[in-house]
Amino acid sequence: MAYPEGVREPLQGLFVLEGTPFRDARGVFGRLFDREWEISSLPGMAVAQVNHSVTLGRGTVRGLHYQVSPYCETKLVSCIRGRVYDVVVDVRRSSPDFLRWHSEVMSSEKLCTLVVPPGFAHGFQVLDDECELIYVHSQPYRPHSEAGLHPCDPHLGIHWPEVVANLSERDATHPFIGSDWVGIDL
Repeated sequence: MAYPEGVREPLQGLFVLEGTPFRDARGVFGRLFDREWEISSLPGMAVAQVNHSVTLGRGTVRGLHYQVSPYCETKLVSCIRGRVYDVVVDVRRSSPDFLRWHSEVMSSEKLCTLVVPPGFAHGFQVLDDECELIYVHSQPYRPHSEAGLHPCDPHLGIHWPEVVANLSERDATHPFIGSDWVGIDL
């Protein structure tokens, strides 16, 4: 499939939208999302929830989170302050990219949106002392449908650039992938 300029697909279904910010003496303006691209490339994408997170402490990791059926979701993730090492893991059992991960350094200087499809776990590590992210979700948050992977799981082998720090109790207790772990069906 041919994508517009600035769109990459590093794993099947995972898109990176890279814009070119307009800069002048007043500051910066840039597009994080383009509905025309969304209509043709993400059929059925509707906005159910928009979240804003502020994360403190270099090395802090949030994730790796996803929701299971019937609330599997698409997420559009953008960093609006600071820098983060953003990671997604394909947990779709039938995918040729099953358990492969991809990372992007995202920042307020690099106009970039990650389009994380259903069946991918998502997390990030803060590379500055304070970072802000905006998330657009296609499904509302449902605690009974949440799931996650441990960010330090040796089976995944994620190369975090900093020592992993400040995991929440929930993230620290996500199980490691065992031989009986099969991922999810969509």
